[in-house]
Amino acid sequence: MDRKLVIIPTYNEKENIEKIIRTVFQKEGEFNILIVDDNSPDGTAGIVKKLMEEFPERLFIREREGKLGLGTAYILGFKWALEQNYDYIFEMDADFSHNPDDLIRLYRACAEEGNDVAIGSRYVSGVNVVNWPMKRILLSYYASKYVRIVTRIPVRDTTAGFMCYTSRALRAINFDNIKFTGYAFQIEMKYTVWKLGGKIKEVPIIFYDRTEGTSKMSGSIFGEAVFGVINLTFRNIKKLHYGFSAS
Repeated sequence: MDRKLVIIPTYNEKENIEKIIRTVFQKEGEFNILIVDDNSPDGTAGIVKKLMEEFPERLFIREREGKLGLGTAYILGFKWALEQNYDYIFEMDADFSHNPDDLIRLYRACAEEGNDVAIGSRYVSGVNVVNWPMKRILLSYYASKYVRIVTRIPVRDTTAGFMCYTSRALRAINFDNIKFTGYAFQIEMKYTVWKLGGKIKEVPIIFYDRTEGTSKMSGSIFGEAVFGVINLTFRNIKKLHYGFSAS
């Protein structure tokens, strides 16, 4: 059976963390979970450690000293997942903005359809976002459109954070050469896989704004995503990374 790991970065998610862990574990497919916690002062890590006593073979945690960026959290998780020989590695938020029911759809897009990456896409079939202010929807939508125009990547939701990567795709990437740490990290990862020749599939999802806890989104995050993109197009991706032939 394929080994599947869901990586969930956390910072102050005490309202959501137990619920999201239990919900994922109830889904078909036997997903394991790795929490990467950035020293949450609200006790998120303590809740996870208590649950690890109940799920010792399925739930894991890596703790960091502070808020070091979304990208570095995922890279830590990716490296750990590859060391543990997981076959499919997922990115997901803790706040239920990503529906755990969609994990199996992302998995099937890779495992059954032969894609290297599956994206839980808000924009591949219209605009499927619930409870966001219109200003934020427009900012997100047009940021992704801008990225698509500048980079020519054939992906409509370039900033999406609900993903499934095959281990093959992650092994093709030299993580030392991934430079962005905020939400532009999501763009850089997709762009890198695409430039290396990987197959990407967008799976339509409905994105729900969080109902508990505090959003980590800010204008500066989108600024990084928008203004850092041009630099991507000047990089020789094939020389900076390992490529699929070496995996």
